[in-house]
Amino acid sequence: MPNLVHQPKRAVALWRACLASAFRPALACTMVGCATIYSPPSFQRQVAFPSFSYVTVILIVTDATLGDTLHACWLALYATLQSLGPAILGLWLIGPSRLTNGTTALAVALGGLVVALPRSTHLIAKRIALGQIVLVYVIAFINGIQTDPVMHPLHVAASTAVGVVACVLALLVPYPRLACWEVKHNCMLLTESALERLKLFMKALSAEDNTSAFAFISQAKSLALASTKHLQTINRYQEGMKWERLPFKFLRPCHTNSREKLLEIEIALKGMEMALENFPSFPQPRIMLDAELKDGLLKLEEHMTISIKQARNRSPCISLTVPESNAEKIMNFLQTLQTIPQTHQELPSFFFLFCAKLLHSKPPQNLLIQKNEGPNSHSSKQSGLFSFKDMFGCWAMNLKSKRLLLAFKCSLSLGLSVLFGLMYSKPNGFWSGLPVAISLAVAREATFKVANVKAQGTVLGTVYGVFGCFVFERFLPIRFFSLLPWFIFSSFLQRSRMYGQAGGISAVIGAILILGRKNFGPPSEFAIARIIETFIGLSCSIIVDLLFQPTRASTLAKTQLSKSLGTLHECIGLMCLQAGNASSLLEKQKQLKLDVNELGKFIEEAHAEPNFWFLPFHRACYGKLLESLSKMRDLFLFGTRAVEFLEQELQALDPPSRESLKKIDDDIKNFKEFIGSLIKCLEEISLIKSLTVLDEELSKNNVSQDLELGKSPNSILSRLFGADEDDNQMERMLNSFLQHSREVVDKIQVVHGDRKELKSQVVLSLSALGYCMRSLMMESKEIVGAIRELIQWENPTKHVNLYKISCKIHNLYIQSNMS
Repeated sequence: MPNLVHQPKRAVALWRACLASAFRPALACTMVGCATIYSPPSFQRQVAFPSFSYVTVILIVTDATLGDTLHACWLALYATLQSLGPAILGLWLIGPSRLTNGTTALAVALGGLVVALPRSTHLIAKRIALGQIVLVYVIAFINGIQTDPVMHPLHVAASTAVGVVACVLALLVPYPRLACWEVKHNCMLLTESALERLKLFMKALSAEDNTSAFAFISQAKSLALASTKHLQTINRYQEGMKWERLPFKFLRPCHTNSREKLLEIEIALKGMEMALENFPSFPQPRIMLDAELKDGLLKLEEHMTISIKQARNRSPCISLTVPESNAEKIMNFLQTLQTIPQTHQELPSFFFLFCAKLLHSKPPQNLLIQKNEGPNSHSSKQSGLFSFKDMFGCWAMNLKSKRLLLAFKCSLSLGLSVLFGLMYSKPNGFWSGLPVAISLAVAREATFKVANVKAQGTVLGTVYGVFGCFVFERFLPIRFFSLLPWFIFSSFLQRSRMYGQAGGISAVIGAILILGRKNFGPPSEFAIARIIETFIGLSCSIIVDLLFQPTRASTLAKTQLSKSLGTLHECIGLMCLQAGNASSLLEKQKQLKLDVNELGKFIEEAHAEPNFWFLPFHRACYGKLLESLSKMRDLFLFGTRAVEFLEQELQALDPPSRESLKKIDDDIKNFKEFIGSLIKCLEEISLIKSLTVLDEELSKNNVSQDLELGKSPNSILSRLFGADEDDNQMERMLNSFLQHSREVVDKIQVVHGDRKELKSQVVLSLSALGYCMRSLMMESKEIVGAIRELIQWENPTKHVNLYKISCKIHNLYIQSNMS
């Protein structure tokens, strides 16, 4: 029922976002249309390529702020210098009349290589520069001797400048769309969402039955998805805020620390959600029967509500931290926790309270966490200013194989697209190279899916343009304004899973190149020519991708899975209570986060690629593995927090309590040995191509049957994959940890208030660490089941026994070392 209540709000928010996203590009394109259609003939002769003005607008102003646009102005200037300077020299030396299909394609390819190779160049600058190169050489070849080697590139530069100026004006009219305002708005939405989720968690905590509790948790999860989008938006506009500080110094906001504070709140709320999902039943007696705990949580919720409202009314900076004068008073209710949980079932309750403590605690200086960033975060971190020193200083480093391969792919794709496009139709040859140029990607993409949505978007936009020309043939202004509904529709396409940004942008460009120009011939003929040329360009791009990236995404996902398991094994190996170890564990947890994120990208790409004659990709199984790895990544983060707090608290413990900590450290070592060995085995198993290939390797290396099934030197390997023995071993380790933690806490003598607070903090930290260990064990079991399912999927005719497979791999490794 709550989801139904929020559904209209989501629809209204989506419509507002799409209208706002469509308004600025439509306004900028209107300005370009007025400047190129209704301007004096002398101006129109200088702006000879209005189509590229439109393309520049779409590249720059799509979902941009004023700061992003100012940044793009500099990028466009740099792109123009980078591409047109050499182009003028090249045309002057070669001579437009001596260009042929081959030399034109070669010139475009070489220019593309020079543009794509430097690593420091921003993606937008590369796309603009590549588009200019295609236009300069192909149009020069088409016009032949009539082309002026100097004025022709300058006309391309003028067309780019018109698009850039229109973008700036569109972001200023009727009021500036500032990045700092967008960040402020999303910070406010994020804090409201955090408050609503906290209220839902409190309702779930006091629910009378499991059904009601999980209904509240489900509603909070939907809000968490929106919070993730708000965080991505905040990260997205960080670069734009920097470019707004110079012209708008009076708007300089104090959001520099707000993002870190919001991330800390999101981390704490994520932990509370994980705890509630693992509650054995509702209501939870440990909390609900303790009046002081229940009352303290309600006061914490009330205080956060007041803090958010005061922050909203008082300052543009959103702050969720509790003032230090009130912090101790608010969190005094946690001092009632003086004993370690007696059973495993109570650990989620203590972990929930530990996360409640994180809501107001300042994060340690060495534990500042960087949240997952949006798909555009890499480009937003690139330098806003171009440095010649950095470029030439790093030139040798840029010639590494991966960077050179990406640049060569781009160069070859452009060259082939232009070559075959000119061979098909000389007057329209540049339309095959232009889509390839403006859609350059610096990272790996799902080749077939992206090409598919680009083609569909181009066809949709072109058909709409032809239809608009047919309906409003004699009314050019009305024909132009008919683009507005198409901009809105394309904005919805960009937010859809089916088309995404690539398909939406292609749809916009396809329509505006027909409705936004005049004197380009019959619209239907142009539409057919452009669709065919676009198909030629996309086909060349696909072929080049297949030639230079023959490895399928499903294979990369399998390899990345093994890499993620290896990093997970290293994280487990760093778990201990030694001083200063938390920072090392945090660094490794960050690496695990990167590996898991990369695994998620490969899974999405593998799901989108066609199967052809290969085995279908097991998306469901990989989804389970990704979910478990993501949970374990978060659990290591909370475990790091617990260890960090323990490092601070253990300094105040008495010597007897410190001696008892050695037993806890031994329990953690046993946990590391058991879970670490399990993950290591799974890492090795996940790399095998097939069981048939493994058996062939055993036969090839003359590994006997007795050796093949012999006992491994690792004595615990034989019970790693047995379900009952596995559960018993995990339970014994956790019971031992809780028992030794209880001994440490019992030795803390409470003689005054400070010692009582210290004791409660030790209880919370040890209980949180115990919860993380318990949850890591549970997720390890889930990974074992998913790996078994994956191996069975890849070997449908074989009986899968993970223990025997692990022994085969181990003994094969021994045999290879002996030989």
